Amino acid sequence: MLSARKPFATRLRRLGALLAAGALSATTLQAVAAGPAAAAGPADHVNYWNGVLLQTFRETEDIGPGPLARSAAIMYVSMYDAANSVLCAQRAADCLGQPYTSKVAGGGDFNTAIDYAAHDALTGVFGPLGFDFDDELTTAQADIPASAQQTAGQSVGQQTAAATLQRRADDHAGDAMTYTPDTAVGAWQPATPSGPVVTPNWGNVTPFVMASGSQFRPDVPGGYQTYAQLLASPEYAEQFNEVKAYGAANSTVRTADQKKAAFFWANDGNGTYKPPGQLLQHTQIVADGQQVPVTSKVKLFAQVATALADASILAWDRKFLGAIDLWRPDMAIHQADRDGNPDTEADPNWEPLSIDAQGRHFSPPFPAYVSGHATFAYTWAEVMKHWFGRDDITYTGTTDDPMASGPRTFTSFSAAADENAHSRLWLGVHWHFDADNVLNPGIELGEYAVDNAMYYNRSDSELLYLHKTGVTNRNECDNTGRQLSNEHRWEFYRCVHSNNRTVFDLYVH
Repeated sequence: MLSARKPFATRLRRLGALLAAGALSATTLQAVAAGPAAAAGPADHVNYWNGVLLQTFRETEDIGPGPLARSAAIMYVSMYDAANSVLCAQRAADCLGQPYTSKVAGGGDFNTAIDYAAHDALTGVFGPLGFDFDDELTTAQADIPASAQQTAGQSVGQQTAAATLQRRADDHAGDAMTYTPDTAVGAWQPATPSGPVVTPNWGNVTPFVMASGSQFRPDVPGGYQTYAQLLASPEYAEQFNEVKAYGAANSTVRTADQKKAAFFWANDGNGTYKPPGQLLQHTQIVADGQQVPVTSKVKLFAQVATALADASILAWDRKFLGAIDLWRPDMAIHQADRDGNPDTEADPNWEPLSIDAQGRHFSPPFPAYVSGHATFAYTWAEVMKHWFGRDDITYTGTTDDPMASGPRTFTSFSAAADENAHSRLWLGVHWHFDADNVLNPGIELGEYAVDNAMYYNRSDSELLYLHKTGVTNRNECDNTGRQLSNEHRWEFYRCVHSNNRTVFDLYVH
């Protein structure tokens, strides 16, 4: 773990990681190295704190995706409430939506508000683990002069972070995580009697938007109610032989591109930004490619982060709290002589493609069904489709996995999600139904998340949102209004054109 206060060299190394992630400019990094007098802050404060968050993910050790997704949601709803408070104080029409936890009166500097919200939220979550974010806050604030607006923004950010942390204080994330494995053949078992087992009770954590972890719980695999019924079924035999062939370390049927996809989406090990971090990075890539302004981007990240946090709860509810805690393919293939299915054959030497930094083939330390990657992916894709109003946005995504061979390009959010979900079979750590059976629950969760938190503003009368002259795109007013609706800022809009559509007034309510 990190020390309470990072030495200067460590700080530059972490800021260098932010530079590589696009969260800082080279000029800013050089200024920090030169000394405080030359320092300059980031151009985009939302991207900056996303970079800080993902670098923190990389520096954590042996922390599951659930706690990381929770930390992202805490940071981003704190930032959202801070941003919303400042924008609402400017003008009612500028509000981003309903507050998640709180709305603070008085206004203030926008960037300062989100800087302090992010800093205090991250400190509240990661401070007990030895992390310190004071240097990152100093860098963020480097070119914001002291003023009454800066002081007010600081207060807003501190208040929204405090309110969010208080709201999550008793959410059961800190409860004791104990696990007694099922004894039936087919039940997942930890590598040793003492573990590791990652967050077995995470399904009991209070969701950010869902009513409970079981709200969208997928059915048992194949609809079979017992281990014996499942293992004896033809569906199980088919999936057994599929992953045995395609997921093996020495597979002769897996294509070169499937192998690339498997490692691209993996990000299971220490030193990577983990599965939630990868999707947060892809969110930033898409948002920047679509030129989402920073004032809107903070809400997009808050919607994505709360949905991902709930996706982790949904997945872990099914993994540990249902009737079947299904074993991983490696355990199943090694012990196939015990499964009672004549169409499966044991191979004690079989290994998955998945490999760690020490060259050891491994499976993640929790049950297979359902796939956390797939749950994250399908939920993320649905939120992104809602925000942008369409699915077919092409983007090139990145990865942290050391075995990956570089970025990959996707023509839609759904295409990225499908590849993410099924890459786990090619990696040899999941069954096909681990991905397929969480498709609809992930979509349902994504829809529910955007419809039940940070929702539309309310106004008793129409408000003028934008007056614009010199208009050259005849559809600009309608496009802007539709985007405000996609973002769940304003449910209805009305365009009034004049001067042969070169002038418009956009009203919202």
